[in-house]
Amino acid sequence: MNPTLSIAVLLAVLQAAQCQTIRDLSACLLGQSLRVDCHFENKTSNPLTYEFSIIRDTRKRVINSNMNIPESTYRARSNITLHRNLIHLYLSSFTTSDEGLYICELKATNDYTGHQVKNITVIKDKLEKCAGISLLIQNTSWLLLLLLSLPLLQALDFVSL
Repeated sequence: MNPTLSIAVLLAVLQAAQCQTIRDLSACLLGQSLRVDCHFENKTSNPLTYEFSIIRDTRKRVINSNMNIPESTYRARSNITLHRNLIHLYLSSFTTSDEGLYICELKATNDYTGHQVKNITVIKDKLEKCAGISLLIQNTSWLLLLLLSLPLLQALDFVSL
């Protein structure tokens, strides 16, 4: 095999291997709803497919997905919101019967590394309440802009420190 071709194939494979990874999976209570946050790093602009599921009684049940059909018991109670590098699963009317092993599974289109999977055990009594500023933490550019504009606001007498 031509050495140049070998290097090109190797670089293509290594680039594909770095397309997307799940960095963190966390869960918290938001009122009577469960929120599961799947933080990921996506280095491609390819469409993302996702699936949130739960394993209870040794059986996997799909909660919400754009890969497979969710179970009817979860379909009406679940909602997904997508942000840059973050997918939120909301499960309303969360009870102890919804406890189990929650799974976030992601795959980018044309990503040949396979599905990225991360799981977390969710027990209602051990869940923390969701922080009120979690959305603000996701995109801190507004905070940086505010800090940089403080001298201007002081000069205009809008803010006194």
